[in-house]
Amino acid sequence: MSLAAIAARRALLAPRPPAAPDQALHGAVARLALRCLYAELTLYPKPGLVSLVDNGSHGDMNAETFMRSLFALRHYFSRICRAGAHGALFGELKRLGIEAEARMLLATRGINTHRGAIFSLGLLCAAIGRARAQGVALTPAGLRAVLLLRWGEELAAHTVPGAQQSNGLRVADLHGAGGAREEAALGLPSVFETGLPALRATLAAGRGLQQARIDALFALMARVSDTNVFHRGGAAGAATVREQAQAFLDAGGTGDPHWRERALACHRLFVARRISPGGAADLLAATCLVHAATSGTLP
Repeated sequence: MSLAAIAARRALLAPRPPAAPDQALHGAVARLALRCLYAELTLYPKPGLVSLVDNGSHGDMNAETFMRSLFALRHYFSRICRAGAHGALFGELKRLGIEAEARMLLATRGINTHRGAIFSLGLLCAAIGRARAQGVALTPAGLRAVLLLRWGEELAAHTVPGAQQSNGLRVADLHGAGGAREEAALGLPSVFETGLPALRATLAAGRGLQQARIDALFALMARVSDTNVFHRGGAAGAATVREQAQAFLDAGGTGDPHWRERALACHRLFVARRISPGGAADLLAATCLVHAATSGTLP
């Protein structure tokens, strides 16, 4: 680690006099996180995923299920943002996430709608709170630095599987896939290095937020090792997702006049093969949160 990095770490972790609780910020961050999850739900065409139009590749959930989940999470993002602002250790963030997951499962009658989003968006909300409390600029680089410097070591330790593994961890062991834990330990590289640049490039080209989110989703699908896909479709399903997504991007993404037809064809293929890139969808919501939080929308 360079001397500059060591100095930055010491400055970030050094105790400071507690700032006055910024309830307005915590509430605004929570509302922003929920809006980003809602934006992901309503996006269409979205290959294999639940939307307001159809249930994608899922027979056990629909848009109503996701809305019940969102309602159950409305206080979680505020609480974890506040915890981050107060310098909570990762154990406290994890406890809040476990409680949020329990509320989600109660609201959805046991259906996992947002487990990955609880983890990734929760960490980002904590990082936003910590950045504001420490006077770090709300930029993508600033947020990622806070995430890695404050919780990076604990997140790296968290990637070591315990005795009881989730479906995602079992699939990761079997196929060498990454997943939410590895993403977080590396500072959410798929968000900061793939999703966000794709979203911003589309906006810079003069296209709207819907197209930008579609392009970001396909960029994530092309590059993310998604345990959701491996769990449902195995290695063949994962290869299909990567190939279809890359073909969409190679054709120009939403810059192609026929992009909607291409996306719909991909959606129909994924539904026929019961493929659902839920991990990419969670990372898209996280990408939307970083974009919105670093665009001057917070108080």
